[in-house]
Amino acid sequence: MVVYKRIVILTGAGLSAESGLATFRDKDGIWSKYDINEVATPEAFARNPAKVHDFYNQRRRGMKNAAPNAAHFALARLEREYPGEVTVVTQNIDPLHEAAGTQRLIHMHGELLKALCAYCEARHPWHDDLSTEIVCPSCGRAGGMRPDVVWFGEMPYRMDEIYDLLYEADLFASIGTSGTVYPAAGFVREARAAGAHTVELNLEPSEGASLFAEKIHGPATVVVPQWVERLLVKAGQT
Repeated sequence: MVVYKRIVILTGAGLSAESGLATFRDKDGIWSKYDINEVATPEAFARNPAKVHDFYNQRRRGMKNAAPNAAHFALARLEREYPGEVTVVTQNIDPLHEAAGTQRLIHMHGELLKALCAYCEARHPWHDDLSTEIVCPSCGRAGGMRPDVVWFGEMPYRMDEIYDLLYEADLFASIGTSGTVYPAAGFVREARAAGAHTVELNLEPSEGASLFAEKIHGPATVVVPQWVERLLVKAGQT
């Protein structure tokens, strides 16, 4: 029986692609259609908040019909049934992990269905459009409400906690990520240095594929449930 004590799983846009949500860095991804510097930086928001709000309002509306896929449900099952500790660190700002039942979850790039007040730093669940006229429910000031997402040039959330988890992990898996965006692209090096077994599950090899001890390539809805089943079998849970 093989049981890992602490599993850390990094997920990216490729995990949600089969739920109908666009990826970012594929040839037809979001950043092939929009200029990052116009919609996804603090400077862009300061310069033209209406344009930034329009971009994220469109994405928020697009999530209303999205549902978790088999890969999301498989990871929630792993957390629920595995005898060791399982933590998911996601680059995704969608709510599909939660919808599938995952509870030990870190949104390192924030959450699209939350709003952050730039004035008082209060966070609120937010499912409707945002605009410069919106008043913060906490401080009552208008003009400061923004998507609670990490823009380019900003520090991802909970990084100290994430690095602590990587240092303690004995299994690290990266699922549906391009391997190009830091600091997440460097997580495999941190986990390897700490002695963890490393696995990439991706539609095709990422830019950092050579850093992983084990590589599994194919659609997330196929390879992730199969991988989870193997882990549970080896741990004597099925």
